[in-house]
Formats: sequence, structure tokens, C-alpha cells
Amino acid sequence: MQKRVLLLGATGTAGQGAARALLAHGYDLTCIVRDGQKVNALPTGAKQIIASIADFDKSQSRYFDDESFDVVVSCLASRTGAPKDAWAIDHAAQLKALSMAKLLGAKHFILLSAICVQRPKLAFQHAKLTFEEALIASGLTYSIVRPTAFFKSLSGQVERVRNGKGFLVFGDGTLTSCTPLSDDDLGRFLANCISDETKHNQILPIGGPGPAITPIAQGEELARLLGKPVKIKRVPVALLDVIYWVLRIGGLLSKKLAEKAELAQIGRYYATESMLVWNAETGAYDRELTPSTGTETLFEHYAQLIKENRAVERGDHSVF
Repeated sequence: MQKRVLLLGATGTAGQGAARALLAHGYDLTCIVRDGQKVNALPTGAKQIIASIADFDKSQSRYFDDESFDVVVSCLASRTGAPKDAWAIDHAAQLKALSMAKLLGAKHFILLSAICVQRPKLAFQHAKLTFEEALIASGLTYSIVRPTAFFKSLSGQVERVRNGKGFLVFGDGTLTSCTPLSDDDLGRFLANCISDETKHNQILPIGGPGPAITPIAQGEELARLLGKPVKIKRVPVALLDVIYWVLRIGGLLSKKLAEKAELAQIGRYYATESMLVWNAETGAYDRELTPSTGTETLFEHYAQLIKENRAVERGDHSVF
């Protein structure tokens, strides 16, 4: 029988990739969409329910007309990663989603998490980990997918370089590296978790294809693709520390500054930590331990953006 899948977070870029892949695999797909204005972001063939996961309770089961589902795939994620947002979405809303999954008869819950939770220092990482623990203890079959960096988060400087400005890196540009993953390759991996039993009851770190890429390599390739001279603008990591402490002290008097301090702390984390599997034995991030999936590369993505003369709008995720 055709499995019925309920997808949460379907209007985000990762969620859209998951929706395309689930439909391509032949699953009967229903997406919960909070904002009715965004239903056009869903691919043809996906059923839609307009509702809020954060407000879900048993009385809202009426939205489903007594339907049941085999699998729930959650691509929910907080917009900013700030503490209030993180605990509301990455933990509380996910718990609601887990309760919903049980209520609707689902036996398998696939969670899109993040590879950075392996070394948690930030509120959203602790929120994600706390939910991961609840999911593992839930009794449902689980697949916890922890991807590395997304193309979207690494494409924010296309316009800078296109306009002749320098590509910003922290330190010497080699402090961090990652194996970026496209939305469609991630979506296909999520969809494969349904039928591939080796991915059941597992925590699954994954990266994209090819070698690990440093920020300076990203800037150099972007300049080459644009036919521009390579301009790298180096920003001292110490400057991020200064910004953070100034905002944190200001935050004692201003809630807005306190929130900005949290975002500065997130920015510093991503400026100094690689998005690869952490090797506890060597005390370093390890490309060889980071599983690869898919075929689409970041530099191919850059080339497509340049060909289409467009940039990526990252919105609240620009801090990443």
C-alpha cells in the first residue's frame, strides 16, 4: 500500500526539497502549512492543511478528518536560533509534532536536526538535543538526520562579489570547513529514510559530495565564476568577541540589545566551528567521518545563481 506521509515545515527551502522528493518516491503527501499565503511554495500533488503546529492539541485532530499517517517528517526549525525562538520551535513545537504523530497513528518520525548539536554551546542546539532525546524515548521508530551546511546559508555574499566588494572571511579564511548539501539531495535522503531500514532508529550525520570547503575557497571560486579579481576581506575573530560583549553589557538595560547579543554569539559559533563530524579521539572535525550524500555541489549552485543573475534571500537566517 502507498504510505501516507505528513510533512511539517514544508514551506522552508529544506522542507520544499523534502516535499519534492517524497512525491517523487510515490508517497501520499500531506503538508501542514501555517501561513495560507505560502501554499504556492508546495509542489503540485501535495495536499495541504492550514494549521499551526505550535497551537496543536487533540481538538485540532478534526483538521485531519479522522485520517491516519504512516510517517511524520519534521523540517521545523526556529527562524533565528535565539533562545526564546529556539525553545518555542526546536523543542516545544517539536513535542507537539511528536504528540500529533502518535495521535494520527504514525509509527515512524523523521527529524531534520543539525550537525552542530554534537558540540552544543547555543540555546537552539540544546533545544534540538532535548527534543532528540524525547524522540528517542518516545517508542516510535526514529531517524534523526543531522546535515552539514546548506547552500542557502553559504550564498549570501554573491551580490557582494558581483558588485566588486570583498568576500568576508573570519581569521585567515581557513578556520572552518564544511561539505555543503543541497535542498534536493537532503530531501532525497530524508525520503529514503522511510524505506531504508538501516536508517531506522539511527542518528544520521550527513554532508554533501566532494572535499570539505573553506570560506576562502568559497570566495575564490565565486570570484572566478564571476570573472572578478579575488578580493578577500579578513575580519578578526576578536572583533566578534568585542561586539558580543558590548551587546551583552548593553543587554542589561535593553531587551533588544540582549537579543542581538544572542545572535552575535551564534555568528561567532559559525565563524569558528566547522560543520563536519567531530572526532572525539583526535579532538578535531573530520571530513573522513562525515558521510556524503547526493551529487549537487555548492560551486554548481553558485554558477546557477550567476547564470540566472539572482541572489539568495536568507532573511532571518542571514546570521548563519
